[in-house]
Amino acid sequence: MSSFCIRATPFGPVALLWSVFGDQPKIFRVLLSKPGVLANQQVPVLFPHSTTSSCSAIDCIADDIEAFLGAEDIKFSLEMVRMDLCSEFQQDVLRAEHGIPRGAVSTYQRIARHLGNSSGARAVGNALANNPFPIIIPCHRAIRSDRTLGGYQGGITVKRALLEMEGIYFDDSGRVATENLLY
Repeated sequence: MSSFCIRATPFGPVALLWSVFGDQPKIFRVLLSKPGVLANQQVPVLFPHSTTSSCSAIDCIADDIEAFLGAEDIKFSLEMVRMDLCSEFQQDVLRAEHGIPRGAVSTYQRIARHLGNSSGARAVGNALANNPFPIIIPCHRAIRSDRTLGGYQGGITVKRALLEMEGIYFDDSGRVATENLLY
């Protein structure tokens, strides 16, 4: 049986879907609000049999997500997420993305090269587009090689706002204007 809790944030509601796995609560999905569809509206459609519930461990992560989206510098652990539900390649991509610190970005191409696949930028982009744990794994820190934003589950406006909140600047054409590129 799966459960969910919802938190209000400056970027709209965020839903954490979780269940007990190996005697511990584990998050298997984080839903962000996106233009036209709030996270609390997505839950009954995508997970119709889940029930509203929480526990202290899930509340702690929900509190951290709320604080992160309120501009606090929070580094999330991967301990409480079900990475085992992702393919091995997606796990590699998500771990690389998790390693990008606040105030830095990387490109899909750089991440692919870092993982030993210089022609895998599109595959990296697809893995991040399907990131089941946005915010916990900060996929908003991946951009295109031409320094444009690329996509984001919460929408481009939110992606830019998150990056600006983390100290990333943009030039007049809307491209990321930092030299702090990882990998």
